[in-house]
Amino acid sequence: MKLPRRKFLHLAAGVATLPLASRASALDYPTRPVRIIVGLPAGLNPDIVARLIGQWLSDHLGQSFVVENRPGAGTNVATETVVRASADGYALLLTTPSNAFNATLYERLNFDFIRDIAPIASLVRVPYVMEVTPSFPAKTVPEFIAYAKANPGKINMASSGNGSTNQIFGEMFKTMAGVDLVHVPYRGNYLPDLLSGQVQVVFTPVSASLDFIRSGKLRALAVTTAKRVDVLPDIPTVGEFVPGYEASAWDGFGAPKNTPTEIIERLNKEVNAGLADPGLKGRLAELGNVPMPMSVAEFQQFVAEETEKWGKVIRAANIKPE
Repeated sequence: MKLPRRKFLHLAAGVATLPLASRASALDYPTRPVRIIVGLPAGLNPDIVARLIGQWLSDHLGQSFVVENRPGAGTNVATETVVRASADGYALLLTTPSNAFNATLYERLNFDFIRDIAPIASLVRVPYVMEVTPSFPAKTVPEFIAYAKANPGKINMASSGNGSTNQIFGEMFKTMAGVDLVHVPYRGNYLPDLLSGQVQVVFTPVSASLDFIRSGKLRALAVTTAKRVDVLPDIPTVGEFVPGYEASAWDGFGAPKNTPTEIIERLNKEVNAGLADPGLKGRLAELGNVPMPMSVAEFQQFVAEETEKWGKVIRAANIKPE
């Protein structure tokens, strides 16, 4: 069918305005409160990071960024909530290593994290520390490895549950160091048993142990990051003794797929500005977090690499979720 010229021009003009309208909408963003969905309980480090950065965004963008805690199923409840939300930038997901782990841990999910969540911005890297009870005979990583090899299956390694970050970081150490540690998963707090010596070693966030380490109630053998961390400058890295070992948690923001690119780029720009702000950097550093600004493309590649890296560890150790 041949359209009259006037009608054709009218339709063409209407189509041409759609991208402009989308860009204008993105430039006005946000015009109402934004939800940050966190798949962990309030008070944990990822929740605090989300609240600190959310407050900074609220102050600078003129709209509230409100944290909603949706714990459950190893963060899968929160992830699915965002996957099913409107792709308009008003529902953000706090992404963590659990998202990378779950792609392998769970055989059946109602979503594909890599496909269904668009990466926005990385927030922080979270150093972990390998620590032991003070009564443990080893004072260094080489001494620990030697003791473990001489006493296979006699060292208990605590974690906060099957498929947890503690376990997965510890399983990679076991493989790379060639030692046999007994995994002891806890549903609650493992620190009392670690302090009493019922379990002997754990891989745990630096932020959760600083006071115990500084008071001498726990002994830090090494941090798990590639470089030493500012809050524990005298503690070596695991990689200094086990070449190639590197493990750290991280937090980021994601959104439903098909969220307008202009909104994603704006959020990335604003988050990176926040991570460069001395006041926010100081608050994050107090918790042992290291700002980790990236472009959208860099963060996308980072998440893909983390998913592949930890998938190999999970499969090799045959880790199953609780």
